[in-house]
Amino acid sequence: MSYGSFKGDAKSRPLNSDAIENILTMYDDISANWLVTGDGEMTKNYSQSSLNQPSNVYKLRTDRLEVHQNIPLYNLEASAGLVELFQNQGDQTPIDSIYIPNLPKCDGALFVTGDSMYPLLKSGDIIAYKQIHDISNDIFWGEMYLVAVEVSGEEYVSVKYIQKSEKGDQYIKLVSQNQHHQPKNVLLKKVRALALIKASIRINSMR
Repeated sequence: MSYGSFKGDAKSRPLNSDAIENILTMYDDISANWLVTGDGEMTKNYSQSSLNQPSNVYKLRTDRLEVHQNIPLYNLEASAGLVELFQNQGDQTPIDSIYIPNLPKCDGALFVTGDSMYPLLKSGDIIAYKQIHDISNDIFWGEMYLVAVEVSGEEYVSVKYIQKSEKGDQYIKLVSQNQHHQPKNVLLKKVRALALIKASIRINSMR
């Protein structure tokens, strides 16, 4: 994003309270501490209050809420895919962590890419997920999932609703929120990794 024509730093250019309020209102990802004192980072990071509350929570009746949890935020591209991330999550280095109170237990978080779930999710949003280990038996039909499917030897990762397929129990139907994306039936055995979406977070900032 662009921050206009700020010159110098907060230490060399004292600002009155009205100016501070106007700047923080106009540029909501600027750190108030940096603006007032000149200390710390200029912009907020993902651990700060801007992400303390999720945009949406997707909770099952059986979920137990975690009062305190830090959710690791991963870079999927750096992890060489969802399967690799899930298989070696203990060895992966997160790019940040997100503190969100009163959420169901989450294993990690990723940035959304693509528009298949728009407008519910848009590219750049963050999703928090819980990995599904028994893919064949632990699907909650109609819920939203992060799914990796093998397509011609390649790993295709997306966020979709999973519904029962008309083709039978060997298939699942992947359904998008975006009506421009057609539902797709895929063989259940082609699903290489699966995680239930527990929350989504939208970062609202001026560009």
